[in-house]
Amino acid sequence: MNRFDGVKVLLTGAGSGIGRATALRLVSEGALVCAVDLSREGLTGTAAAADGPGRIVTRVADVADEDAVVECVRDAAEGLGGIDVLVNVAGIHRTTPIDRLTVADMERLFAVNTVGTALFCREALRHLPDGSGVIVNVASSAAAHGNPYMTAYAASKGAVLSFSLSLAAEVAHRGIRVVPVSPGTVATPLVGPHVLPPDLDTSYYARIRAPFGAARPEQIAGVIAFAASRDAAYLTGAELRADGGSHI
Repeated sequence: MNRFDGVKVLLTGAGSGIGRATALRLVSEGALVCAVDLSREGLTGTAAAADGPGRIVTRVADVADEDAVVECVRDAAEGLGGIDVLVNVAGIHRTTPIDRLTVADMERLFAVNTVGTALFCREALRHLPDGSGVIVNVASSAAAHGNPYMTAYAASKGAVLSFSLSLAAEVAHRGIRVVPVSPGTVATPLVGPHVLPPDLDTSYYARIRAPFGAARPEQIAGVIAFAASRDAAYLTGAELRADGGSHI
């Protein structure tokens, strides 16, 4: 299916994991993708793996840097000839018991996960077309379900979720859709280095293990592609939770 023929997409977090898988999926369906990430090496790998009727250009930027975001979105709109879809995947993860949580931990999590998402939305909305523009923000199942040792991370993703729902209401009059996607556990570099320390009680996580196991990035990319496509034209302001049944 080439649901994205000629569709111009600005995608953050494209250097690895869900972001890379989403970039590859959209290019395979014909999209023109401006792929953004902090890692130049990661973006090079994504561009090299892209295969399809679409095309990809890359941009190195820190999503938590306001000036960099403003410049990035402006250049993407000029380079692509507009922006039809914004997909915010960029994020960081931390597992930190509350007694070890620092202000620096919280500030960085919110700066990247929440503020970065909000900044890209603010700037992209200057370019998204009325009647067909789409924003897809990646939140997390942690936004609405308890996760020990992830208080700050969960709060930052909860903010992404609530931000997205309110933004959907705010821009509905323009005919622009906003869809938050909340993955559960995904086998990506984001969570790989953050295995829970061995001195912590992890029995809670044994109870919420997804019956389908951890997701592959490609599976979440499929959900994002649906949300951003015309197939989801009547979907806005509603969370798509893709957690493999971990909370049924």
